[in-house]
Amino acid sequence: MFVLVLALSLARGGLAQLRYSVPEEQERGTVVANIAEDLGLDVTKLHARRFQTVPSSRTPYLEVNVENGALAVGARTDREEICRQSAQQQQPCLLHLEVFLESPLELFRVEVEVLDVNDNAPVFPSPDIVVEITESATPGTRFPLESAADPDVGTNALSGYAITGNEYFSLDVQTQGDGNRFAELVLEKPLDRERQAVHRYVLTAVDGGQPQRTGTALLVVRVLDSNDNAPVFDQPVYTVNLREDAAPGTLVIQLNATDVDEGTNGEVVYSLSSHNLPGVRQLFAVDARSGRVEVAGAVDYEESNTHQIYVQARDMGPNAVPAHCKVLVKVVDVNDNAPEVSFSTVSETVSESSAPGTVVAMLSVSDRDSGENGQVSCELLGDDAAPFKLKPSFRNYYTVVTDGQLDREAADSYTLTVVARDGGTPPLSTSKSVRVRVSDENDNAPRFTQPAYDVHVSENNVPGAYIYAVSALDPDLGANARVSYAIEEREIQGMSVLTYVSVNSDNGYLYALRSFDYEQIREFSFTVSARDSGDERQLADNATVRVVVVDQNDNAPSIIAPAAQNGTALERLPRTAEPGYLVTRVIATDADDGENARLSYSVVSGNELGMFRMDWRTGELRTARRVGSKKRDPTQRPYELLVEVRDHGQPPLSASATISVVLVDAVAGGASGRSERGGHALGGHGEGALDLTLILIVALGSVSFIFLLAMIVLAVRCRKDKKLGARSCLARGGDDWCACCACACCGMSGGGGVGGVGAGARRARKKKKLSKSDIMLVQSAAGQGAHAHAQVPVEESGSFGARHLHRSAQNYCYQVCLTPESASTELMFLKPGGGADGAVGASFAEQQPQQPDIISNGSVLSSEIKHQRTELSYLDRPRRVNSSAFQEADIVSSKDSGHGDSEQGDSDHDATNRGHSSGQYKGFKNTRCSSEVSCLLTDLFWL
Repeated sequence: MFVLVLALSLARGGLAQLRYSVPEEQERGTVVANIAEDLGLDVTKLHARRFQTVPSSRTPYLEVNVENGALAVGARTDREEICRQSAQQQQPCLLHLEVFLESPLELFRVEVEVLDVNDNAPVFPSPDIVVEITESATPGTRFPLESAADPDVGTNALSGYAITGNEYFSLDVQTQGDGNRFAELVLEKPLDRERQAVHRYVLTAVDGGQPQRTGTALLVVRVLDSNDNAPVFDQPVYTVNLREDAAPGTLVIQLNATDVDEGTNGEVVYSLSSHNLPGVRQLFAVDARSGRVEVAGAVDYEESNTHQIYVQARDMGPNAVPAHCKVLVKVVDVNDNAPEVSFSTVSETVSESSAPGTVVAMLSVSDRDSGENGQVSCELLGDDAAPFKLKPSFRNYYTVVTDGQLDREAADSYTLTVVARDGGTPPLSTSKSVRVRVSDENDNAPRFTQPAYDVHVSENNVPGAYIYAVSALDPDLGANARVSYAIEEREIQGMSVLTYVSVNSDNGYLYALRSFDYEQIREFSFTVSARDSGDERQLADNATVRVVVVDQNDNAPSIIAPAAQNGTALERLPRTAEPGYLVTRVIATDADDGENARLSYSVVSGNELGMFRMDWRTGELRTARRVGSKKRDPTQRPYELLVEVRDHGQPPLSASATISVVLVDAVAGGASGRSERGGHALGGHGEGALDLTLILIVALGSVSFIFLLAMIVLAVRCRKDKKLGARSCLARGGDDWCACCACACCGMSGGGGVGGVGAGARRARKKKKLSKSDIMLVQSAAGQGAHAHAQVPVEESGSFGARHLHRSAQNYCYQVCLTPESASTELMFLKPGGGADGAVGASFAEQQPQQPDIISNGSVLSSEIKHQRTELSYLDRPRRVNSSAFQEADIVSSKDSGHGDSEQGDSDHDATNRGHSSGQYKGFKNTRCSSEVSCLLTDLFWL
């Protein structure tokens, strides 16, 4: 009963085809065959290989047991119902089914032919068939009869007709082009209406099945009165082409039949013959009067590509004899069916580690049209970077496979669109999309947001406090992206790093496990690892964390010098110490850093008299003024100074020490020793105390000094040329010199030489009047020689008028030389004048060690002021004389001479100037101006 017609038909792509046949009318559950056995498959592996049917090919009439591969009938199979069109076109009735297995992918096509059984008897469309024949019909005239229908095919189909035996009629069975048979009634003997008006016979239709089945109908022949001419068609058979998309009412053909009779006997009407198939009557219609055949229903090429229409023409006369013709309609296929796309199987997810060529989906395409309209081409649409391609497999089957390496991090899903397009004009297309997700694999290691971290933690932090958070990112998913953090083991100062810091393994938060001390450890580093939680393998990344301990002001300064006993440091100060004398230097250290270690020094108490001053940067304690009396005062108590050292932290910390300064007659090693000791102390701690501010001050001072020195040198070089003329006058001596400069001799009682000088001076005053800045130096001794009490006249201009001072008989002459080219004033001091030139020279030589009094505006400065000011100064310059030389002298004279906050270097500078002054006195002792005079330095000398 069940036959394996085609065992295996292997094709490329791992596909095979099976074909079975089964009679119709089988009950549900009837086993047709075993696909697995016929294919030689291992039945035990069917489940593992996911043996199943393709969804798009499933039919309710067939069932496949996926466990054992048995093919069975799923529902009662009625061939005439399943393959109605195939029965009409005498084609085999086939049921299609596709099954496939995975790992590897194998596809099998199964065709089951439903065999016909003679389960249907021929059936006439009507139980009574009436045929009207005129009595004038001649023998041999044929009359078509309605055909019987038998849905069976092959030998079981209608095979012939039979009629009850009689003398008037016989049957002639004709076969159409499609294989259908119909009967024609043939008149064998003339009829006579008057003898018998009605004839009745039994018409039998017989099929060829075993056993035979028959169908009967009553054939009634009515004899009519004569109408001797019948209509005639132009041709017995017409062939026309009709597009399947023809709308109802479309003309199929225009028929024409003619009748030579006249009147109603020649008037022709058209109709469809009774033996047309029911489907033809539904699709076509004929106009009774015009013979126009039109479309009445929806013509579909896919259901039937040809139709036969039988049309009869009858006149309106009595006893009309109809004429028949056949219209063969060929349906022209139109591209009215779009392709169909059906996915057989789809893998919703595919691993990103899948190799190229991995099958993702299987699909089939079909088109109900024919010819080029049914030729379908497929293409895969998607992103340009989508690593997929469409691969043809078997006939109209395709597979979607990977065409490259997948990367879920780049794209976690793809929408694949398959477009099927036919070859019609215009082409029709169908698209169907499927979404494929890419499953994650652990192919990405965690990555820290930065390779190294700098963490600043203040010292004295609370143990267990949060200090920072490191973060690593993993683009994978799920467990593959779950990152855990850990600190790599290492030692810091001989101890495990895990005793210093810890990390939260879930979020990367770092915590300090101890309180850090900047003075013990300033920074340390360690390695943090980030590891994912992949199943098969775990990937990791490392980052370096550098912890920088930030200093806090938690250490007060510590005074290390001078050394103290019982909390007090003893220092000795000689009574002869000059201002600026270095008493001691306070040296302190601070364990902190930066501003927290920058120290400032100050005297808190004990210096109410202002005897000392302390450099707040270096800690040097110096005298601010002279100590006082050189005699020992037994009642004088030591100076108890409370010195404080304060840092610049927030809040600031300080330390203090008491220094007891005792006045002594002398200190071993002298001042130079004290200075040297101070220098050594400075060298020992100078580097630590030196800061940026001091460097800037020194740099600015150096630049200013260099600039000032350059200006002085420039001024000196410019004045040299101007002074050459005045100095040449001094070298001439006598009257020539007096002619050059104005010389004023004060209160001379000597000879005419001096008087000559006085006269020259008067002449000079007439030429150019001197200003208020005139200065005269007189000897401070109470009189030497014969002129001890002579008065010295000094004349001043300005609002003060002229005044005369009477002092010593041994006088000094001064002269002021003003050159026309410059506003500078040359002031020269002369030796004391006498009666003769030699006497003046000798007197000056004898009294040279004595310092002259300084006369300012006619007043003699006191000896105490002379003692404090060891250099000459210009005083009370008149406002009217705008002399650059006087201004420079004013700058020099304004330098401190030991009072106030003057530095020790100032006194050294004064001593140096005094030495230079003495040398200048000797250099000018032989200069003459009518008498022996000696010229001192000008204002350039003071600079």
